[in-house]
Amino acid sequence: MSKTIHVDPTMKVNTQSRGGIMIGYWAVTGLLAAAITLSGIGQLMQLGGNVELVKNIGYPVYVLTILGIWKVLGAVALIIPGLPRLKEWAHAGIFFLMTGAALSHVFANDYGDYGFNIVLPLFYAALNIASWALRPKSRKL
Repeated sequence: MSKTIHVDPTMKVNTQSRGGIMIGYWAVTGLLAAAITLSGIGQLMQLGGNVELVKNIGYPVYVLTILGIWKVLGAVALIIPGLPRLKEWAHAGIFFLMTGAALSHVFANDYGDYGFNIVLPLFYAALNIASWALRPKSRKL
């Protein structure tokens, strides 16, 4: 007795698109995690003009330590497997951190060259949104 097995041709397309989404997710998330980690380390070590940057907007220098620790921990939370609730909190924290940074510079009239002090944190916020939107089911609540 022979059985006919029907294969849906769209299955291949769905698998391919899912693979593309995973590649996009890891590309965006890897870039975000690397950028946030390097930024956090720079703040912890007070490198690259970070001290002048926070002084220009009226924050105390010790805020660099707080921001640096949270950034590094947030980047680690995005990369490690499991812990979907922690990942949600990390995404929320990174979003508020980056939009808060951009707004702090706007309110202090500290735009930087070509608006760099506003554009860079908003770019990181956009990467964060993309990472959150592309996350696989295993990383969702």
